[in-house]
Amino acid sequence: MKKKKLNLRDLNKTSSDTHKRNDGHNHSSPEKASKFRTYLPAIFSFVMLIAGIAFDYLDTFPHFSGWIRILWYAVAYIPVAFPVIKEGWKSILNGDFFTEFLLMSIATLGAFAIGEYPEGVAVMLFYAVGELFQSAAVKKAKGSIKALLDVRPNEALVYKNNNYVSVNPETVEIGEKVQVRVGEKIPLDGVLLSEKGSFNTAALTGESKPDTIAKGEKVFAGSINLDGVIEIETTKEFKDSSIARILDMVQNATARKSKTELFIRKFARVYTPIVVFLAIGLTFLPYFFVDDYMFQEWLYRALIFLVISCPCALVISIPLGYFGGLGAASKNGILFKGASFLDEMTKVTTVVMDKTGTVTKGVFKIKEIKAIDWDEAEFMKYLMAMEEQSTHPIAKAIMEYKADGKDFQASEVTEIAGKGLKGTVNGKTVLVGNKALMISNNIEVTSETDDIVESIVMVAIENKFAGYVIIADELKDDAHDAIKQIRESSISKIIMLSGDKDSITQQVAKEMGVDWAKGGLLPEDKLAEVEKLMAENDNKVAFIGDGINDAPVLAVSDVGIAMGGLGSDVAIETADVIIQTDQPSKIAKAIKIGRSTRRIVYQNIALAFGVKAVVLVLGAGGLATMWEAVFADVGVALLAILNAVRLQKMKWK
Repeated sequence: MKKKKLNLRDLNKTSSDTHKRNDGHNHSSPEKASKFRTYLPAIFSFVMLIAGIAFDYLDTFPHFSGWIRILWYAVAYIPVAFPVIKEGWKSILNGDFFTEFLLMSIATLGAFAIGEYPEGVAVMLFYAVGELFQSAAVKKAKGSIKALLDVRPNEALVYKNNNYVSVNPETVEIGEKVQVRVGEKIPLDGVLLSEKGSFNTAALTGESKPDTIAKGEKVFAGSINLDGVIEIETTKEFKDSSIARILDMVQNATARKSKTELFIRKFARVYTPIVVFLAIGLTFLPYFFVDDYMFQEWLYRALIFLVISCPCALVISIPLGYFGGLGAASKNGILFKGASFLDEMTKVTTVVMDKTGTVTKGVFKIKEIKAIDWDEAEFMKYLMAMEEQSTHPIAKAIMEYKADGKDFQASEVTEIAGKGLKGTVNGKTVLVGNKALMISNNIEVTSETDDIVESIVMVAIENKFAGYVIIADELKDDAHDAIKQIRESSISKIIMLSGDKDSITQQVAKEMGVDWAKGGLLPEDKLAEVEKLMAENDNKVAFIGDGINDAPVLAVSDVGIAMGGLGSDVAIETADVIIQTDQPSKIAKAIKIGRSTRRIVYQNIALAFGVKAVVLVLGAGGLATMWEAVFADVGVALLAILNAVRLQKMKWK
């Protein structure tokens, strides 16, 4: 059976209008009114049904019989039945006869035909309530996912009419001038119009060292402006950006069905016509075998059989289980691009991760200060006085050092291309830069610096080596917890592959306690390593990365996981799972959510099949009424939906 989702907005077309805009105004009242209108038909039918049953059994309305009774229940039936009958008719016109809409229509109209009016209304009412539950759960899950994407950059300062105006990036055309302030993410690809700019490009290149870009060079959306206000000229429209494609993928995430979900849908297509013909047989065949055959009695049994056999509990609750998982993940800053990846996440045996931007922050921090024959605080004052004149990201890292007392002032500072700075501080000549600067000024450097693999800033005062500062990328706050939690998730192997120096990669890997690591890899080298791992028997590989250089591996791995907070758009588009908060500890959480989702789905399948099997036998034997049929169908669907919603209520550690 082809499951075509009942559009509950047929009950009231305006039920979701207020969700289609976000103009900064408070729409809480219209939203509440819209929700009320959505539930109004079901509420009306419920009140009419309860009142009708009361009239039937309490003798409060003596004239409640004949056409009055029929009209009363018909009025109760129509608000909830009309959308279902309409969808069933549309399906027939499209050549799809065996849908749950047709089953529910036949069963309830048949109940009216044999005088079982309350049962007919009740079956359709509970079916409509099940659809409302489904719609609410789906909307909640999608809303959680979209809310995460809405925090991404959504404005651009464009030069118009001699002034910079904030506009939606979608309206920016190729060739327009855009201003980007310090700390802001570049909204569109372009070329730099300012003389120079410093950018955090770890998301794009995979390297921790920020880039200094000169006028006329390319800048990319997703890079973060680190220094001063800059201007760029756009070279791409927003509709061609990866962000726009991501939004589209989120809206259509359910198109990528899990294998379980696909199986249930295929099963329903075969199962539904079989039960229809069995119901027909249950109505007429007993005539040839039963002495006291009564058509109305066996028709009633067949109608019960139809209601029980309706597969809506399966075809609604299974996708809802996956929607619950998607919603739970999105609440925790994890975006799965489809239900199939929730399933794949449960099978992962090996986790492979990039280093820069994945387990490290991708920014410079002072790791070690070594002052030779100088007090550390005074040594740093000389260094900071010089670096204060520089806009380089390394200089900014040094300036974060907290020095006590009066700061020194530098003068006559000149930049020596590719080497560093030279100037005067407190009447003393000071050199700040790399080893090449020291050698070119005949300054002898201590041999211990030869073994340092991180970025190093050397200082000479009065032509004598005074010490150095090691600047290194810093591990993310939860990096160690991430490894611990991944191991607790029964992952057999954790591996680190990086484009950074092998010495740095090995150092970080040792500190974190991964199983083995390899550095100095080009994108194609990473790809080859992951393909080797995937070729091993029963090995399911998840790769975690954040840069353009990780995109090939993200695409080929069994599960590609991208760090989405600062990750490149290409990596985000290629990946199957996105960690929106950039926290590696969320990887273990994604595995747990995937496993819990699978468990909930299996519970729902067992519940639906188990209850239906029992009540089908009772119904065929005349031991179950339409009320038991309602529970076996819609009641089980509601229980399964509530079970699925539990995923979004769980506390994930």
